Amino acid sequence: MQFHEPLIEGILIKRYKRFLADIELQDKRIITAHTPNTGSMTGCCTPGSRVWLSRHNNPARKYSFSWELVEAKDGVLVGINTGMANSLVMEGLQNGVITGFEGYRTLRKEVKYGLENSRIDFLLEDRSGTACFIEVKNVTLADDNIAYFPDAVSARGAKHLRELQAMVARGDRGIIIYCVQRRDAEEVRPAAMIDPEYATTLQAALKNGVEAMAYQARVSPASITISRPLPVVLE
Repeated sequence: MQFHEPLIEGILIKRYKRFLADIELQDKRIITAHTPNTGSMTGCCTPGSRVWLSRHNNPARKYSFSWELVEAKDGVLVGINTGMANSLVMEGLQNGVITGFEGYRTLRKEVKYGLENSRIDFLLEDRSGTACFIEVKNVTLADDNIAYFPDAVSARGAKHLRELQAMVARGDRGIIIYCVQRRDAEEVRPAAMIDPEYATTLQAALKNGVEAMAYQARVSPASITISRPLPVVLE
């Protein structure tokens, strides 16, 4: 996934109100950028960090800048835009980097489904009508070469696991794909220390047929691309 325009570098002053960040650009201007991430961004929002922004010319937008990348510890670039994860997985499915879905003929996005008023990120169907429900989660938290999800308590994340489990119970496939937008991870685990309910729900979902996959992305100011699969490990 190539960025359409060169990203703009700056220094993070502070993140606040979840969706906003004040950033000093290289020309010393201080701007407010949209932060497209609902999580805590632990380890990814330290004041003084180098960040990269995209700029949008849409006059309807209140904030013309969006925060895309941050340099975390040891110079690791992290993609913090949660919306990018879906685009990366979509690209991976289409170019065959994400494997195991070759028999499906159609792909739809953001389809309503389930008993808890949900929308699935991707719905694939084969000729017989058998469905594959794919939920994508963006992963930015990592420590000691282990990536963790979620980085904050996520009732919504647990709900999605229950919905996938219900789809499997009726005879379809249910898959969660963790998109790790940083290079310093060798596996993905549920963050039981942050959200024990999510970890318990994931364990139950996998025991009942839900599949878990993880793919790591190569992140740079020029592009972000899916690079390789990672194991999902239950603690």
